[in-house]
Amino acid sequence: MTTTTLAPVAIRSNERLLAVAMAAFLGLGLVFMAGFSPAIAFHNAAHDFRHAQNFPCH
Repeated sequence: MTTTTLAPVAIRSNERLLAVAMAAFLGLGLVFMAGFSPAIAFHNAAHDFRHAQNFPCH
């Protein structure tokens, strides 16, 4: 039986910066989409999700 060990991978600072920038971009995009969408869209999404999970909502 052979055992393989994995060496730790160092993350470069520019890769970390890119990951933080992408996460911030996606997070801000979600906040702005939620802020500018009509309230009925959220109600319908939540309503459909409740039914999909077999949870009675009315």
